[in-house]
Amino acid sequence: MSLILLLVVVVLLLGAVPAWPYSRSWGYGPSGGLGILLIVLIVLLVIGII
Repeated sequence: MSLILLLVVVVLLLGAVPAWPYSRSWGYGPSGGLGILLIVLIVLLVIGII
């Protein structure tokens, strides 16, 4: 389960990199959302749910 979550987060991080032409106008939205997602995943790992 954690391997699947790790792969999903890596794919989302690569998709949110502003170097891609389609994501240059998105601003900080995707990276901020991914940051929140990473914080939630880290908290769940520390608690032991995942």
